[in-house]
Amino acid sequence: MSGGSDVSSPSSGRISTSSLSDLKDLELSSESGCLSIVVLGASGDLAKKKTFPALFNLFQQGFIQSGEVHIFGYARSDISDEGLRERIRGYLKGASDEHLSQFLQLIKYVSGSYDNGAGFELLNKTISENETSENNQPGNSRRLFYLALPPSVYPSVCKMIRSYCMTPSSHTGWTRVIVEKPFGKDLDSAEELSAQLGELFDEEQLYRIDHYLGKELVQNLLVLRFANRFFLPLWNRDNIDNVQIVFREDFGTDGRGGYFDQYGIIRDIIQNHLLQVFCLVAMEKPVSLSPEHIRDEKVKVLQSVSCINHDEVVLGQYDGYKDDPTVPNESNTPTFASVVLRVHNERWDGVPFVLKAGKALSSKKAEIRVQFKDAPGDIFRCMY
Repeated sequence: MSGGSDVSSPSSGRISTSSLSDLKDLELSSESGCLSIVVLGASGDLAKKKTFPALFNLFQQGFIQSGEVHIFGYARSDISDEGLRERIRGYLKGASDEHLSQFLQLIKYVSGSYDNGAGFELLNKTISENETSENNQPGNSRRLFYLALPPSVYPSVCKMIRSYCMTPSSHTGWTRVIVEKPFGKDLDSAEELSAQLGELFDEEQLYRIDHYLGKELVQNLLVLRFANRFFLPLWNRDNIDNVQIVFREDFGTDGRGGYFDQYGIIRDIIQNHLLQVFCLVAMEKPVSLSPEHIRDEKVKVLQSVSCINHDEVVLGQYDGYKDDPTVPNESNTPTFASVVLRVHNERWDGVPFVLKAGKALSSKKAEIRVQFKDAPGDIFRCMY
């Protein structure tokens, strides 16, 4: 592979390093004024392991600017600003102490209940004080609420946000709410939850996300499949024998048993994380990279999946799971599951997609394994 200049031209299809920097500067300047990011469930496992490290990564890349962005944690735990900072400090990697301290100083903490107005009134007051400080543009208010919470409290929390914490009508800006997976426990509860949130917010104010889609492995899938002439003609049932999508963790519930036991490994991992990856592996090329076009192709794949054969499902629970004091003694919730999906369409007919996920296994791994068929007349067979 030969080297080349960093200079790009309109016809080259390449973007230089300086062009990427210009694009980032343009995007940063597209909106101005105060941005308040509120992490609800700030003292929980998801927030400290995923949400705050993701915000720190944005800070390191220059997308979160001191003075323009303020981060608020909200939870029931009775801790101080410094208490929350210390809880998440150990999960923020790859920076100098000075850089880390600058980020942590952006974070403030408010304690309160998820179904009582007093805590949210205090949260709104704290946000408003930062919006009206001398460093921020007056009359501009952007509020982003990230719900790192169980879906059972989404309705009550969203009612509180709607009642007490919306961007003031006298200000320019917006209010947006991000909800995490799992979104309900089944189709009925998901539809009910969607209807409840729809009564409180417009659709463009709601963002339903799966943080697994932020992994580099997953984000590279579209490029690997649709910008690679080597794989394009091979990605079908004529050349691929099977596909395995594997998620393994080498630790158990670690105190999260009360939450995990309500959902189990299928709802917690397979029906969201692994199904999203499955769709990206199996879908046809979208018309463009717009979210709507990608979503449409994902839906087509899911509609083509045949009913699951019970003989191709394996469930299990690791020894010691019920030793967690938050797990009921009679629990039969699976901590391991393996299921075979079969896609009934021209591209994949006859190719099994094996989805596996489990906790407390021998190793930690997130893997997509595409097994190609043996070459005809394989002269190396005797060496296997």
